[in-house]
Amino acid sequence: MNPPPGATGTSPAAPLPRTVHAGYALGSLATGAFGTVPGLLLLPYLTDTLGVAAGVAALLVLLPKAWDVLVNPVAGRISDRTRSRWGARRPYLLVAGLVLAVLFAAIFAAPFGNGPAAGAYVALAFLATATAFAFFQVPYVAMPAELTDDYTERTRLMTWRIAMLALTILVSGALAPLVVTAGGDGLPGHRWMGLFVATLIALGAVGAFVGTRAAPTGTVGGSEPSLRAQLAVAAANRPFRALLICFVVQSAGVATILAGVNYFAGQILRDERSGPTLLFACFVGPALLVMPVWSRVGARLGKRAGLVAAAVILAAGALVLVAAPVIPSVAVYLVVAVIGVGYAGQQVFALAMLPDCIAYDTARTGRRQAGVFTGVWTAGETLGLALGPGIYGLVLQLSGYVSSDTGTAAAQSDAARLGVLLGFTVIPAVLIAPPILLLRRYTLTPAILAAAMHHPSVGQEAVVGDRHEKGTMTP
Repeated sequence: MNPPPGATGTSPAAPLPRTVHAGYALGSLATGAFGTVPGLLLLPYLTDTLGVAAGVAALLVLLPKAWDVLVNPVAGRISDRTRSRWGARRPYLLVAGLVLAVLFAAIFAAPFGNGPAAGAYVALAFLATATAFAFFQVPYVAMPAELTDDYTERTRLMTWRIAMLALTILVSGALAPLVVTAGGDGLPGHRWMGLFVATLIALGAVGAFVGTRAAPTGTVGGSEPSLRAQLAVAAANRPFRALLICFVVQSAGVATILAGVNYFAGQILRDERSGPTLLFACFVGPALLVMPVWSRVGARLGKRAGLVAAAVILAAGALVLVAAPVIPSVAVYLVVAVIGVGYAGQQVFALAMLPDCIAYDTARTGRRQAGVFTGVWTAGETLGLALGPGIYGLVLQLSGYVSSDTGTAAAQSDAARLGVLLGFTVIPAVLIAPPILLLRRYTLTPAILAAAMHHPSVGQEAVVGDRHEKGTMTP
């Protein structure tokens, strides 16, 4: 099979070396740490250490992340146009990754102590860090579409990446609260935690840069003449559009769970010290074990069916946790483990379907524009991850949650504790389950993708015709 004009990558007969799989996966140390720790600790840091009101804290967490919705497509366009001896993407892995590490430590440096000035400083530092993250994440996510043209190989590549992502979530999410405690809680503990996570990010950036040195460089072909034109191309890709909307809304649900971990552990499980760590261990530990299972599910049933199944498991588990106040803690942790299984599948399949959408567009248009698609994708994902803490903070504000500047949560009313519970269970389930209906519009299968690679017009007609005649297709 000849690649379309402007495309690069290995052929299906030449699988990527395991060293490239492992090297690429190391980048998830950076994306996982930054995606996990602020969502887990930043809102509690603002409300229970800096004394910022829950509603204001929600805005301080939301707005810098929302800024990335504008920055990410720009980062994608810039990386698409980059020419270097390291390729279009790899320079950003190193430079933006190291800048990201330094700025992350700055978020929790607390040079102004407590109070309004401290909250404003966190917002500005978080804004700068989110910008650096955009210039790391967008090129990083764009790479799989250029590393290989093979449908199945991209799933394997994503499986390695998600396994590392799950391990990073476990390490950063479980250990970060322990580092805060070991560092003396309050401001000193959070400063040590910032340095710990910054180290993980730096290791991931350098590891991904070095580990992919033998991979195809992903030379970028023709591109639309303007950012507006490129975004129009992304919007015209029907499978991409359906997948994107589904993933963004589901990401908001997952981020809402993440934002509530500390509150749920302290107010519902009554275990502020070890509760967050145990919740994360139960959430991510089983996910590491089921990665190969999800890969086999995708091979047998298709990626779309796998994503639907994973989302159903994730949402159902969240609803079951409504009973957390009246069931044993052991049962709660077991349910969280089931939620982790669903989360692992949801991530694997969504991220494996994205490169397929990009490859389809490249075959159809003859232009390599992975940076634009991943820029739009990561902008949407960032928006979803930002909305989660914002939603949870709003629920806390409406339920009467009382902030504290002592480093320890204040005593809360029954109404506030109910808000903590609902924000961790019902609201995420409502955000995660309904979007799977949008996947009826995702009709990109291996057969259609192969048809597009050989005859772009045939592939386009197959997608449109299937959508009109059947409304769906079994992957």
